[in-house]
Amino acid sequence: MKIFRRAALAASFLVLAAATAGAEASKPTIGAWGFDLAGMDSSIQPGDDFFRYVGGTWMKNTQIPADKTSYGSFVMLRDKAEADVQETIEANAKEKHEAGTAGQKVADFYNAFLDTAAIEAKGLDPAKADLGLIAEAKTLEDIAMIMATPGLPGGPLGMSPGIDSKDPNKYIVDVSQSGLGLPEREYYLKDDKQFQDIRAAYVAYAAKMLTMAGYADPQKNAEAILALETEIAKNSWEIARRRDPVAMYNPKTRAELAAFAPEYPWAVSAETLGIPNFDRYNVNESDAIQKLSKLYAATPVDLWKAYLTFHYLDAYSAYLPKAYDDTAFAFNSLLSGQKEQRPRWKRAISALGGSLGEAVGELYVARHFSPEAKGQMLQLVENLRAAYKKRIEGLAWMGDATKKEALMKLAAFRVKIGYPDKWRDYSAFEVKPDDALGNARRSAVYEWNRNAQRLDQPTDKDEWLMPPQTVNAYYNPVFNEIVFPAAILQAPFFDMAADPAVNYGAIGAVIGHEMGHGFDDQGSQFDANGNLRNWWTDEDRARFTERTKALGAQYDAFEPLPGIHVNGALTMGENIGDLGGIQVAHEAYEISLNGQTPEVKDGFTGEQRFFLGFGQVWRSIYRDEATRNQVMSDPHSPPQYRVNGVVPNVDDWYAAFNITGGKLFIAPEKRVHIW
Repeated sequence: MKIFRRAALAASFLVLAAATAGAEASKPTIGAWGFDLAGMDSSIQPGDDFFRYVGGTWMKNTQIPADKTSYGSFVMLRDKAEADVQETIEANAKEKHEAGTAGQKVADFYNAFLDTAAIEAKGLDPAKADLGLIAEAKTLEDIAMIMATPGLPGGPLGMSPGIDSKDPNKYIVDVSQSGLGLPEREYYLKDDKQFQDIRAAYVAYAAKMLTMAGYADPQKNAEAILALETEIAKNSWEIARRRDPVAMYNPKTRAELAAFAPEYPWAVSAETLGIPNFDRYNVNESDAIQKLSKLYAATPVDLWKAYLTFHYLDAYSAYLPKAYDDTAFAFNSLLSGQKEQRPRWKRAISALGGSLGEAVGELYVARHFSPEAKGQMLQLVENLRAAYKKRIEGLAWMGDATKKEALMKLAAFRVKIGYPDKWRDYSAFEVKPDDALGNARRSAVYEWNRNAQRLDQPTDKDEWLMPPQTVNAYYNPVFNEIVFPAAILQAPFFDMAADPAVNYGAIGAVIGHEMGHGFDDQGSQFDANGNLRNWWTDEDRARFTERTKALGAQYDAFEPLPGIHVNGALTMGENIGDLGGIQVAHEAYEISLNGQTPEVKDGFTGEQRFFLGFGQVWRSIYRDEATRNQVMSDPHSPPQYRVNGVVPNVDDWYAAFNITGGKLFIAPEKRVHIW
């Protein structure tokens, strides 16, 4: 995903081998050596569909739970993390906590969210002040004040704290396009019947929410809201274009911003946000911001009021009476295919993660994270770093000057594993045991104030963008760091008792993937210090672009649903990360063998077990609606292509399974090799 100690190479790999050998005395979480043999479908040839060869029987025999839109390795591990967090929170709730402590806030936030009887009894009372503020707006300046107030709905122009891409030691305020209620702009613009039906359902949803709140002319206003959002979509950049960090970097002072898009009352927004004198802004989608500024000024205040009222009810539906919650779920189920609402306790954990993530994380790692796992992960990262170094040095298409810069960047990677060294201070966030909606509102205010207070300070490079209980990982280009939260360091990604080949194919490929983001089409535009700077020669950049275009063309051809194609430009960074990740992980695995041939296990060689471990990570099934949403709005390719789109470009995969043909076969001269 996107957003050390160095030892001698030979010694580092020998240390890992010894640690893993010692761990083999215990039983792996999955199977005899870390892989689910029963889940394979051996009737499928690996060269025809490696994704289903690895997990096809499991896929055929597994049903997606009614409260989920997909199911597989990631979701199953997230379920485990949720259960571990629930156990942690409930244990915390049994303890006595002084008022104002993190433990008290976690318990009170969780219990307030679960107290649906209290939420039901209060009705719309907790929202009356906010809804009244919207209703009383008379001018566009009033509307801008509401849109800028933390915790209230925004509009087509959003302002958020960020890092200056050309000076990562400084914060900046990003000005970005926003304002859409459907997942992505194309949902408003495509004429296919499925999208027409979604838009009709969206109008019905908005009308019902406005009706329940007693808003005048709900149907008319709902139709006007869709028309307004359609105009916002037309004037917004398409999602793939927003991946260009150079195009998205347009720094402005306050005065320059006001002159650039004069129709919007920027001074009102800055005053509302408590930063009236801040002077560093970045206009992300430059001409879109100008168009949306004009659209803002041309839209009647009464329409903005209806828009804000609906989006308020939508945003806080989970904190409102059941009728609002159920109405929101009914519409979202149409988008996602989810059949049943998730249990309330799981939704409480998700809400906690967004508001008190590190407070929960501190409790979680104390009970569920092994220091040994962190130590072995650090070793794995260094092994992957060494393998990446070897591959960069051996690139035939890259010249020495660019290689020198690439190696500097690789050596400068900052590594974060498990959890932060310093936990976040939540003392300024007030949590009440009987005010679920108020807790959510105050969380937004706390988060903005926390960021605003440090805008003029040096950036905090020790900050984490995900709490430890997150099953995910990320690369942050402006800090040139790779981050692996504690919860992902479990099977099937990482198991200290598993076969080393499986671990290298699984967590090794994840590590390589995150490192690869530093050298994908976006990350490669940032240098070792996180500065947006071209460190490539023109010739090397041209050769790199030629390879990425070839990879993009492969993914453009994938059609998971009729008429829905993968967007190779949108998914480019993740696809490069996947391809580079498995190749670098394989290089690291080969080096770790130190010339020895690993034993055959259940008929599979070490080489084969490496690729099986990689495929097992992506074993999953999806509802069609979820696949549609992912293809149209997510920079990650659907899981089947994170396997079948990757391995056909890896020469070692062909050798491991003796593949000389098949549906996935790509002629050697057409395989894409980047890193």
